[in-house]
Amino acid sequence: MKNIFFKKDSAEIIKRINDLKTDSTALWGSMSVAQMLAHCNVTYEMVYDNIHPKPNGFLKIILKLFVKNGVVNEKPYPRNSRTAPQFIIKDNRDFDIEKERLITYIQRTQELGEKEFEGKESLSFGKLTAKEWNNMFAKHLDHHLTQFGV
Repeated sequence: MKNIFFKKDSAEIIKRINDLKTDSTALWGSMSVAQMLAHCNVTYEMVYDNIHPKPNGFLKIILKLFVKNGVVNEKPYPRNSRTAPQFIIKDNRDFDIEKERLITYIQRTQELGEKEFEGKESLSFGKLTAKEWNNMFAKHLDHHLTQFGV
């Protein structure tokens, strides 16, 4: 698995993002390429921007017990897997804006590095290791970039 904290790996992910076009089509699923980029941005919004509500205590326990491992392990996501409601993008998005936002988030994460993320609190899963953060970031990006053939 790629390591989002390594400059070489994050540059490779950014190259794949730059290979996307406004008319890139998904090999599976129903999102447009701009919606997919916005969808990928949600993960980073939850880290850097205070725009998503924290799950209540009960929901957080459910997420930790039943969802966390599937998100932070190294096993790839299956095609057409379900997603949390805040990740569903239904409206049209601007491809160039979403692409630039995603690249900026990836660069920021890489520059902050593993030390910044070791033991950092996740909005949904509680404290994660840097490896778990990387798996979550890299696996999600790879899944959706593969979905769009890049």
